[in-house]
Amino acid sequence: MKNRVGSARGSGKRITLSFFSTRSLRLLLACLFCLPMAWVPSAQAQDAAPAQPLDDDASVLVLGRVSDDPKSHYDQLKPLLDYVVPRLAGVGIRSGRILMAKDLQQMTSYLRRGQVDWINETAGNAGLLERRGVAKAFLVTEREGATRYHSVFFVRRDSPVQTLADLAGRSVAFQNPYSTSAYYLPAARLLDEGMKLEVLLSPMDKPVPGAVGYLFARTELNITTWVHKRLVDAGVFSNLDWANPQRMPPSFAQDFRIIGATEDVPRALMLTRKGMDPKVEARLREVLMEASTDPDAGEVLRRFIGTSRFVPIADEDRRALDKLGIGVARVRAEVE
Repeated sequence: MKNRVGSARGSGKRITLSFFSTRSLRLLLACLFCLPMAWVPSAQAQDAAPAQPLDDDASVLVLGRVSDDPKSHYDQLKPLLDYVVPRLAGVGIRSGRILMAKDLQQMTSYLRRGQVDWINETAGNAGLLERRGVAKAFLVTEREGATRYHSVFFVRRDSPVQTLADLAGRSVAFQNPYSTSAYYLPAARLLDEGMKLEVLLSPMDKPVPGAVGYLFARTELNITTWVHKRLVDAGVFSNLDWANPQRMPPSFAQDFRIIGATEDVPRALMLTRKGMDPKVEARLREVLMEASTDPDAGEVLRRFIGTSRFVPIADEDRRALDKLGIGVARVRAEVE
């Protein structure tokens, strides 16, 4: 809807300006907190990981990544790709390439057009890609001994908030709009509880009565700091972060208590594009699952975001992923 705010009369022309709706403006300003995470390709990153579509060559295995830091992520992916490619020679793979996407929408396009063969993604994004019908999860990634995790909501010990229902009319700090454990999963849980989520302009802003106001704090440490300093009423991130003293300082933890949690979901997953050659997919699965017992793969896995091994998807993982995909779609439709 346009709102007239002024006109120019000297020229005989009327100039009409328009404002964003309040909801759009709030969401825009909230996302400004995440600007440092935007994908801005540097010349160095473009040299390392070309973003142009690749040739349609069945002998080339393309590993993809949604990235806000192409150079750093390229350094993580390249050793794994170099390890895998020669071990797939028996199924016709002769070389490998890496293709970065600036966001999940671009990666969806790459997968749909067959320009990316396999990717590693968080559970939230994996569930959404599966719902879009462009990829299928085939392995779970284990890191630091964990294949699953969940989100925990926490408040100060002296807070009057006792349950998730008490968050109505109060504020919560998420991490960023792409986090599974610190956005998608807890936001879906709040929606399941019948709550309305409203983006806030700043920690000083207040939600409308009955709604849960939210902001993006960008890092786990910022989340704990905001709660500790009473800038927000509650924070949320994974149970693994809760147990990590670098993200939950002991001096803060003693002043906090948990008021709720979500169900477990896979921590991260390997996915292949729809329509990938079954022989290539089967061999890729075999190579990745055997890597944890291969002495030559030790450093490769360590550099791949601290991975310890790849394991098959259990039935409970599949059910959790399917449910999460529904939850993520709902968050994107009702909250964003």
